[in-house]
Amino acid sequence: MATGPDGRSVIVTGAGSGIGRAAALAFAGQGVTVVAADLNAEGAKEVVEQIEEAGGVAVAVVGDLSEQAVVDRVVETSVERFGGVDVLVDNAGIMDRMSALADVTDAEWERVIRVNLTAPLPAHPRGAAAHAEGGQGGDREHGVRGRSARQRGSAAGAAYTASKHGVVGLTKSLAVMYRKQGIRANAMAPGGTQTGIVVDAAQDSHGPAALGPHFVNIGKPARAGEQAAAIVFLASDAASNINGAILPVDDGWAAV
Repeated sequence: MATGPDGRSVIVTGAGSGIGRAAALAFAGQGVTVVAADLNAEGAKEVVEQIEEAGGVAVAVVGDLSEQAVVDRVVETSVERFGGVDVLVDNAGIMDRMSALADVTDAEWERVIRVNLTAPLPAHPRGAAAHAEGGQGGDREHGVRGRSARQRGSAAGAAYTASKHGVVGLTKSLAVMYRKQGIRANAMAPGGTQTGIVVDAAQDSHGPAALGPHFVNIGKPARAGEQAAAIVFLASDAASNINGAILPVDDGWAAV
């Protein structure tokens, strides 16, 4: 059972690209063992290869994390290969089409809510159980980083905004319900970030037209590595008394 010199293991969902890849590489750079989960097999394989080439330890798990069987396989892989789960970076997510509520189709609403809000639910209790039973030691904190949250109603369309505000509630609930077990739950609220994500929206539709002015003060776009640094901090001993927090990493956008 090979592990990195840090002794901890981290599951990073959406690890094949963007913030997830940057987080996986950042953890690996500190000697943390990485389980890189992603729907994109090529992306997951590439990040594992990068980690291994740098001397780190990582394994890829490919699949749709909105499916229970895939969530189980991710957690079981961490337990079987690395002895448990210390950190869960629940990063995978999608954008909506910036649709206003009256324009959201049933398919758009269901998909965004399923991926961004419903999919994390099975992973957290399983990760907590794996932490408790995985032989990592009772005093090991399990840093859970909920999916990227939002503190603004104008972050995107109705479905995306609802899903992200739901993440805020989920994060706070986890923090209260599991703190006696030594488990912390925090979320990051990123602003504009330089990733490959593309918003499939008709610019002349009501949602994008209404949201346009709200993005004037978005601030300086972050690099994925800047977001990853915040994630690594929240999972570190330096953040040992931070629990149930929503950390903006957005160059002051939430303060406008």
